[in-house]
Amino acid sequence: MKAIRMHETGDPEVMRLEEVDDPRPAQGGVTVRVAAAGVNFIDLYRRSGAYAVDLPLTPGSEGAGVVEAVGDGVTDLREGDQVAWAAAPGSYAELVSLPTAKAVPVPDGVDLQLAAAVMLQGMTAHYLASSTFPLREGHTALVHAGAGGVGRLLVQIAKRRGARVLTTVSTDEKERLAREAGADEVIRYTETDSAEAVARLTDGGVDVVYDSVGKDTFDKSLDSLRPRGYLVLYGQSSGAVGAVDPQVLNAKGGLFLTRPSLAHYTLDRAELSARAGDLFEWIAAGELNVRVDQTWPLAEAAEAHRYLADRRSKGKLLLLP
Repeated sequence: MKAIRMHETGDPEVMRLEEVDDPRPAQGGVTVRVAAAGVNFIDLYRRSGAYAVDLPLTPGSEGAGVVEAVGDGVTDLREGDQVAWAAAPGSYAELVSLPTAKAVPVPDGVDLQLAAAVMLQGMTAHYLASSTFPLREGHTALVHAGAGGVGRLLVQIAKRRGARVLTTVSTDEKERLAREAGADEVIRYTETDSAEAVARLTDGGVDVVYDSVGKDTFDKSLDSLRPRGYLVLYGQSSGAVGAVDPQVLNAKGGLFLTRPSLAHYTLDRAELSARAGDLFEWIAAGELNVRVDQTWPLAEAAEAHRYLADRRSKGKLLLLP
Protein backbone atom coordinates (compact mmCIF):
# COMPACT_ATOMS: atom_id res chain seq x y z
CA MET A 1 0.00 0.00 0.00
CA LYS A 2 0.94 3.66 -0.16
CA ALA A 3 1.50 5.58 3.06
CA ILE A 4 3.08 8.81 4.24
CA ARG A 5 6.34 8.08 6.04
CA MET A 6 8.68 10.18 8.19
CA HIS A 7 12.27 9.14 8.84
CA GLU A 8 13.07 12.32 10.76
CA THR A 9 11.17 15.15 12.40
CA GLY A 10 11.13 18.67 11.01
CA ASP A 11 9.38 20.73 8.34
CA PRO A 12 6.42 19.35 6.36
CA GLU A 13 8.78 18.10 3.64
CA VAL A 14 9.98 15.28 5.93
CA MET A 15 6.71 13.52 5.04
CA ARG A 16 6.99 11.45 1.86
CA LEU A 17 4.67 9.02 0.09
CA GLU A 18 6.20 5.53 0.09
CA GLU A 19 5.25 1.94 -0.68
CA VAL A 20 5.03 -0.18 2.48
CA ASP A 21 3.73 -3.63 3.35
CA ASP A 22 -0.01 -3.97 3.85
CA PRO A 23 -0.89 -4.22 7.55
CA ARG A 24 -2.61 -7.34 8.84
CA PRO A 25 -5.28 -7.33 11.54
CA ALA A 26 -4.05 -8.32 14.99
CA GLN A 27 -6.02 -10.62 17.24
CA GLY A 28 -9.08 -8.67 18.33
CA GLY A 29 -8.49 -6.07 15.60
CA VAL A 30 -9.43 -5.13 12.06
CA THR A 31 -7.75 -3.77 8.97
CA VAL A 32 -9.62 -0.88 7.34
CA ARG A 33 -9.34 0.68 3.90
CA VAL A 34 -9.13 4.38 4.66
CA ALA A 35 -11.69 6.61 2.96
CA ALA A 36 -10.52 9.79 4.70
CA ALA A 37 -7.86 10.64 7.28
CA GLY A 38 -8.14 13.70 9.50
CA VAL A 39 -5.38 16.30 9.71
CA ASN A 40 -4.97 17.71 13.22
CA PHE A 41 -2.60 19.91 15.20
CA ILE A 42 -1.33 16.89 17.10
CA ASP A 43 -0.03 15.57 13.76
CA LEU A 44 1.94 18.80 13.34
CA TYR A 45 3.35 18.53 16.87
CA ARG A 46 4.54 14.97 16.19
CA ARG A 47 5.90 15.78 12.74
CA SER A 48 7.85 18.81 13.99
CA GLY A 49 9.31 17.00 17.00
CA ALA A 50 7.37 19.07 19.56
CA TYR A 51 5.96 15.73 20.74
CA ALA A 52 8.37 12.79 21.00
CA VAL A 53 7.82 9.99 18.46
CA ASP A 54 9.50 6.77 17.42
CA LEU A 55 10.88 6.81 13.88
CA PRO A 56 10.22 5.89 11.15
CA LEU A 57 6.58 6.93 11.52
CA THR A 58 3.38 6.99 9.51
CA PRO A 59 1.57 10.06 10.89
CA GLY A 60 -2.13 10.47 11.54
CA SER A 61 -4.46 8.96 14.09
CA GLU A 62 -7.98 9.79 12.88
CA GLY A 63 -10.10 8.58 10.00
CA ALA A 64 -12.96 6.53 8.64
CA GLY A 65 -13.25 3.71 6.16
CA VAL A 66 -14.46 0.21 5.38
CA VAL A 67 -13.36 -2.95 7.18
CA GLU A 68 -11.30 -5.09 4.80
CA ALA A 69 -10.17 -7.89 7.11
CA VAL A 70 -10.91 -9.05 10.65
CA GLY A 71 -8.56 -10.68 13.12
CA ASP A 72 -9.09 -13.71 15.32
CA GLY A 73 -11.61 -13.24 18.07
CA VAL A 74 -13.51 -10.39 16.41
CA THR A 75 -17.26 -10.88 16.67
CA ASP A 76 -18.70 -7.36 16.62
CA LEU A 77 -17.35 -6.23 13.22
CA ARG A 78 -17.17 -7.89 9.81
CA GLU A 79 -15.83 -7.18 6.35
CA GLY A 80 -17.69 -4.33 4.67
CA ASP A 81 -18.67 -2.52 7.88
CA GLN A 82 -18.10 1.21 7.97
CA VAL A 83 -16.10 2.44 10.97
CA ALA A 84 -14.39 5.57 12.23
CA TRP A 85 -11.62 6.15 14.77
CA ALA A 86 -9.74 8.89 16.60
CA ALA A 87 -6.71 7.04 17.94
CA ALA A 88 -5.24 4.66 15.35
CA PRO A 89 -1.56 5.46 14.67
CA GLY A 90 -0.61 5.35 11.01
CA SER A 91 -3.83 6.75 9.54
CA TYR A 92 -2.10 8.69 6.72
CA ALA A 93 -2.23 5.53 4.61
CA GLU A 94 -4.41 3.49 2.29
CA LEU A 95 -4.87 0.83 4.98
CA VAL A 96 -4.72 0.95 8.76
CA SER A 97 -5.02 -1.72 11.45
CA LEU A 98 -6.61 -0.97 14.81
CA PRO A 99 -8.20 -2.74 17.77
CA THR A 100 -11.96 -3.09 17.59
CA ALA A 101 -12.12 -1.21 20.91
CA LYS A 102 -11.07 1.93 19.01
CA ALA A 103 -13.34 1.41 15.99
CA VAL A 104 -16.78 3.02 16.15
CA PRO A 105 -19.45 1.79 13.70
CA VAL A 106 -20.67 4.55 11.38
CA PRO A 107 -24.45 4.39 10.94
CA ASP A 108 -26.18 4.50 7.58
CA GLY A 109 -26.85 8.05 6.52
CA VAL A 110 -23.54 9.43 7.81
CA ASP A 111 -20.98 10.08 5.07
CA LEU A 112 -17.54 8.62 5.76
CA GLN A 113 -15.82 11.97 5.18
CA LEU A 114 -18.08 13.59 7.78
CA ALA A 115 -17.48 10.68 10.15
CA ALA A 116 -13.71 11.17 9.81
CA ALA A 117 -14.16 14.90 10.28
CA VAL A 118 -15.79 14.64 13.73
CA MET A 119 -13.95 11.85 15.48
CA LEU A 120 -11.15 13.88 17.03
CA GLN A 121 -12.43 17.43 16.77
CA GLY A 122 -16.09 16.57 17.37
CA MET A 123 -15.44 14.36 20.37
CA THR A 124 -13.08 17.01 21.72
CA ALA A 125 -15.85 19.60 21.48
CA HIS A 126 -18.24 17.09 23.06
CA TYR A 127 -16.14 16.39 26.15
CA LEU A 128 -15.17 20.04 26.60
CA ALA A 129 -18.78 21.25 26.68
CA SER A 130 -20.37 18.29 28.43
CA SER A 131 -17.72 16.93 30.80
CA THR A 132 -14.67 19.14 31.44
CA PHE A 133 -16.88 22.13 32.22
CA PRO A 134 -20.48 20.93 31.75
CA LEU A 135 -22.26 23.90 30.25
CA ARG A 136 -25.89 24.64 31.06
CA GLU A 137 -28.39 27.43 30.67
CA GLY A 138 -27.13 30.57 32.40
CA HIS A 139 -23.45 29.94 31.67
CA THR A 140 -21.37 32.21 29.44
CA ALA A 141 -18.43 30.69 27.58
CA LEU A 142 -15.57 32.16 25.56
CA VAL A 143 -14.39 29.95 22.70
CA HIS A 144 -11.11 30.99 21.09
CA ALA A 145 -10.78 30.29 17.35
CA GLY A 146 -14.51 29.84 16.94
CA ALA A 147 -14.34 29.28 13.18
CA GLY A 148 -11.73 26.51 13.36
CA GLY A 149 -12.26 22.77 13.32
CA VAL A 150 -12.97 22.25 17.03
CA GLY A 151 -14.15 25.80 17.66
CA ARG A 152 -17.05 25.77 15.23
CA LEU A 153 -18.32 22.45 16.60
CA LEU A 154 -17.79 23.61 20.18
CA VAL A 155 -19.88 26.74 19.56
CA GLN A 156 -22.72 24.58 18.24
CA ILE A 157 -22.62 22.11 21.13
CA ALA A 158 -22.37 24.91 23.69
CA LYS A 159 -25.50 26.47 22.22
CA ARG A 160 -27.27 23.08 22.33
CA ARG A 161 -26.56 23.03 26.06
CA GLY A 162 -28.07 26.48 26.57
CA ALA A 163 -24.95 28.62 27.08
CA ARG A 164 -24.29 32.12 25.84
CA VAL A 165 -21.22 31.93 23.60
CA LEU A 166 -18.57 34.55 22.86
CA THR A 167 -15.83 33.70 20.41
CA THR A 168 -12.67 35.17 18.88
CA VAL A 169 -11.82 35.18 15.16
CA SER A 170 -9.46 37.08 12.85
CA THR A 171 -11.27 37.71 9.54
CA ASP A 172 -14.64 38.61 8.01
CA GLU A 173 -15.11 35.10 6.67
CA LYS A 174 -14.31 33.51 10.01
CA GLU A 175 -16.72 35.88 11.75
CA ARG A 176 -19.44 34.79 9.33
CA LEU A 177 -18.72 31.12 10.01
CA ALA A 178 -18.75 31.64 13.78
CA ARG A 179 -22.08 33.46 13.62
CA GLU A 180 -23.53 30.73 11.41
CA ALA A 181 -22.50 28.24 14.11
CA GLY A 182 -24.54 30.21 16.63
CA ALA A 183 -22.05 32.48 18.41
CA ASP A 184 -23.82 35.26 20.29
CA GLU A 185 -20.87 37.66 20.19
CA VAL A 186 -17.83 37.61 17.90
CA ILE A 187 -14.61 39.38 18.93
CA ARG A 188 -12.10 40.31 16.23
CA TYR A 189 -8.90 39.79 18.18
CA THR A 190 -6.87 41.43 15.40
CA GLU A 191 -8.74 44.70 16.00
CA THR A 192 -9.48 44.75 19.73
CA ASP A 193 -8.12 43.38 23.00
CA SER A 194 -10.13 40.22 23.64
CA ALA A 195 -10.10 40.54 27.45
CA GLU A 196 -11.31 44.14 27.23
CA ALA A 197 -14.05 43.06 24.82
CA VAL A 198 -15.15 40.32 27.22
CA ALA A 199 -15.31 42.86 30.03
CA ARG A 200 -17.61 45.06 27.92
CA LEU A 201 -19.84 42.15 26.91
CA THR A 202 -20.25 40.47 30.32
CA ASP A 203 -20.95 41.31 33.93
CA GLY A 204 -17.64 40.33 35.51
CA GLY A 205 -16.29 37.83 33.00
CA VAL A 206 -17.18 34.45 31.55
CA ASP A 207 -17.68 31.19 33.42
CA VAL A 208 -15.27 29.26 31.22
CA VAL A 209 -12.70 29.89 28.49
CA TYR A 210 -11.98 27.09 26.02
CA ASP A 211 -8.50 27.88 24.71
CA SER A 212 -6.81 25.93 21.92
CA VAL A 213 -4.35 28.69 21.02
CA GLY A 214 -2.05 28.59 24.03
CA LYS A 215 0.87 31.00 24.34
CA ASP A 216 -0.69 33.98 22.53
CA THR A 217 -4.03 33.88 24.40
CA PHE A 218 -3.26 32.36 27.81
CA ASP A 219 -2.94 35.58 29.84
CA LYS A 220 -5.96 37.19 28.21
CA SER A 221 -7.94 34.02 28.83
CA LEU A 222 -7.22 34.29 32.55
CA ASP A 223 -8.20 37.96 32.47
CA SER A 224 -11.53 37.08 30.80
CA LEU A 225 -12.77 34.85 33.64
CA ARG A 226 -15.12 35.69 36.48
CA PRO A 227 -14.01 34.72 40.00
CA ARG A 228 -13.79 30.92 40.32
CA GLY A 229 -13.96 30.61 36.53
CA TYR A 230 -12.40 27.77 34.54
CA LEU A 231 -9.65 28.02 31.95
CA VAL A 232 -9.72 24.87 29.84
CA LEU A 233 -6.49 24.81 27.83
CA TYR A 234 -6.78 22.06 25.23
CA GLY A 235 -4.26 23.06 22.56
CA GLN A 236 -1.25 25.20 21.67
CA SER A 237 -1.56 26.31 18.07
CA SER A 238 0.53 29.43 18.83
CA GLY A 239 3.07 27.58 20.96
CA ALA A 240 3.34 26.06 24.42
CA VAL A 241 2.43 28.08 27.50
CA GLY A 242 5.38 28.74 29.78
CA ALA A 243 5.66 28.10 33.50
CA VAL A 244 2.64 29.25 35.52
CA ASP A 245 2.79 30.51 39.09
CA PRO A 246 -0.26 29.01 40.88
CA GLN A 247 -0.50 32.21 42.92
CA VAL A 248 -1.68 33.95 39.72
CA LEU A 249 -4.84 31.83 39.83
CA ASN A 250 -5.47 33.06 43.36
CA ALA A 251 -4.79 36.70 42.54
CA LYS A 252 -7.17 36.67 39.59
CA GLY A 253 -10.10 35.24 41.56
CA GLY A 254 -9.48 31.67 42.71
CA LEU A 255 -9.46 30.40 39.14
CA PHE A 256 -9.31 26.80 37.94
CA LEU A 257 -6.90 25.63 35.22
CA THR A 258 -7.02 22.27 33.48
CA ARG A 259 -5.18 20.77 30.49
CA PRO A 260 -7.26 17.82 29.25
CA SER A 261 -6.96 15.61 26.19
CA LEU A 262 -9.38 13.35 24.35
CA ALA A 263 -7.69 10.25 25.75
CA HIS A 264 -8.73 11.28 29.26
CA TYR A 265 -12.37 11.48 28.16
CA THR A 266 -12.58 8.26 26.14
CA LEU A 267 -11.18 5.95 28.80
CA ASP A 268 -13.20 2.92 27.69
CA ARG A 269 -15.24 1.69 24.74
CA ALA A 270 -18.52 2.75 26.35
CA GLU A 271 -17.41 6.38 26.73
CA LEU A 272 -15.96 6.45 23.20
CA SER A 273 -19.14 5.01 21.70
CA ALA A 274 -21.39 7.36 23.65
CA ARG A 275 -19.57 10.50 22.51
CA ALA A 276 -19.30 9.39 18.88
CA GLY A 277 -22.88 8.15 18.96
CA ASP A 278 -24.18 11.57 19.99
CA LEU A 279 -22.25 13.22 17.16
CA PHE A 280 -23.45 10.76 14.52
CA GLU A 281 -27.04 11.12 15.75
CA TRP A 282 -26.87 14.92 15.51
CA ILE A 283 -25.29 14.77 12.04
CA ALA A 284 -27.92 12.35 10.73
CA ALA A 285 -30.68 14.57 12.13
CA GLY A 286 -29.20 17.70 10.57
CA GLU A 287 -28.60 19.21 14.02
CA LEU A 288 -24.80 19.49 13.81
CA ASN A 289 -23.21 21.23 10.87
CA VAL A 290 -19.80 19.76 10.05
CA ARG A 291 -17.74 21.82 7.63
CA VAL A 292 -15.02 20.11 5.61
CA ASP A 293 -12.82 23.03 4.63
CA GLN A 294 -10.22 21.38 2.39
CA THR A 295 -9.25 17.95 1.12
CA TRP A 296 -5.98 16.78 -0.43
CA PRO A 297 -4.67 13.56 -1.97
CA LEU A 298 -2.51 11.55 0.40
CA ALA A 299 0.63 12.60 -1.47
CA GLU A 300 -0.04 16.26 -0.56
CA ALA A 301 0.06 15.81 3.21
CA ALA A 302 2.81 18.44 3.48
CA GLU A 303 0.53 21.07 1.92
CA ALA A 304 -2.22 20.16 4.38
CA HIS A 305 0.20 20.67 7.27
CA ARG A 306 1.29 24.06 5.94
CA TYR A 307 -2.33 25.15 5.55
CA LEU A 308 -3.14 24.20 9.14
CA ALA A 309 0.07 25.69 10.56
CA ASP A 310 -0.73 29.01 8.86
CA ARG A 311 -4.08 29.00 10.72
CA ARG A 312 -6.00 29.23 7.46
CA SER A 313 -8.35 26.41 8.47
CA LYS A 314 -12.07 27.17 8.56
CA GLY A 315 -13.28 23.67 9.32
CA LYS A 316 -11.96 20.14 8.92
CA LEU A 317 -8.96 19.21 6.80
CA LEU A 318 -8.88 15.71 5.28
CA LEU A 319 -6.49 13.53 3.30
CA LEU A 320 -8.22 11.22 0.80
CA PRO A 321 -6.18 8.10 0.03
